[in-house]
Amino acid sequence: MALNVKKLIEKGVNIPAPETVFISQEVNLDRIDKDVVIYPGCRIYGEKTLILSGARLGYEGPVTVENCYIGQRVQLKSGFFKGSVFMDDVVMGYGAHVREGSILEEQASVAHSVALKQTILFPFVTLGSLINFCDCLMSGGTSRKNHSEVGSSYIHFNFTPNQDKATASLIGDVPRGVMLNQNPIFLGGQGGLVGPCRLEYGTLTAAGTICRKDELRPDRLIMGGSTRNANVQFTRGLHVSPKRVIMNNVYYIASLMALRQWYIHARAQFVDNDFSAGMLEGLREIIQLCIQERISRLMDYCRNLSVASVSSATQDHFQRQLSENCPKFPKTFLMLENWNGNTILRDACLEGIRSGIRSLGKNYISVIQGLTEKEKDQGTAWLQETVDHIVSETLKEFPFFSASNDIKQ
Repeated sequence: MALNVKKLIEKGVNIPAPETVFISQEVNLDRIDKDVVIYPGCRIYGEKTLILSGARLGYEGPVTVENCYIGQRVQLKSGFFKGSVFMDDVVMGYGAHVREGSILEEQASVAHSVALKQTILFPFVTLGSLINFCDCLMSGGTSRKNHSEVGSSYIHFNFTPNQDKATASLIGDVPRGVMLNQNPIFLGGQGGLVGPCRLEYGTLTAAGTICRKDELRPDRLIMGGSTRNANVQFTRGLHVSPKRVIMNNVYYIASLMALRQWYIHARAQFVDNDFSAGMLEGLREIIQLCIQERISRLMDYCRNLSVASVSSATQDHFQRQLSENCPKFPKTFLMLENWNGNTILRDACLEGIRSGIRSLGKNYISVIQGLTEKEKDQGTAWLQETVDHIVSETLKEFPFFSASNDIKQ
């Protein structure tokens, strides 16, 4: 029996077939809590790996974990998991493939054979089977019975014919989504979403629908049939709707930065021991990686766009603005990284959270759902102002985005 495996068993970790389990030397055994079950065929790597009490790894098949933050009672049933966070009571089904930059918050649930990367799922969000859902954030729903859901065989299309990945989609939002009080979103099975898109709460796409446009009106049903047959000349490098692509990318980055503020200020209230501090550390680390990834993808898109063809009557003017101003994006985002927004609204919401913790204990979902409507509104207003400020400051160098309806559309 390997030494690390033996030490974990002595600590109280349940490893039914220890000769089949591999724990790499760099793994810090102090970051693996007792009352964890590691089933046969599992492999654990990474000095950052954190596994909390009640977690179950590999019940349905072998699991490989590398530098993941795994919360209480999480079930990773089978698959590969790297550089991601799984908050309490997350369930991942057989054959999962989760790559860097993913965050699954409390009670998010995923069925079998699902691929995630740079994916953020808020509490209760549920994914069916046979899904590729990379580069997106999804929120909505109020409980495990009333949750946002993605049907089986769904794809988020995140790579374009021009070979860019400035395609992150915002399904729901951060300022309202963190309050766990919004109508769910349903994306019907055997369908797809062509990023970058933004969808409002209450959106329902019928099975088989490929959604290619933003829908920012609430409670809409989107139905789409098969596309018409066509065989036409394709102009490689032609970019359609670059203004919308840039806008949606900036809005997505601003939303991630607002979520980072939520993690720093609100989630920090729930830390009560070294293990919960480790989970908060994971959230902050991964959200920062997500922000950096999206800035990098946006910069790649802008560099390609500045020398490519643009389907627009104002092509020369637009491309001149890109060439002159896109290099400013990273510096602007860096300057706004620690912008706190309206601290009066923030602190009022935080006081409500602290009051809830005193009454209910440090159960994140119970406390957030127990906030008064006023406290939720104050928290949402703080985060929405943060998003709007970052978007407006980032785009103010571009006359194309000067209209306020462009920024908020």
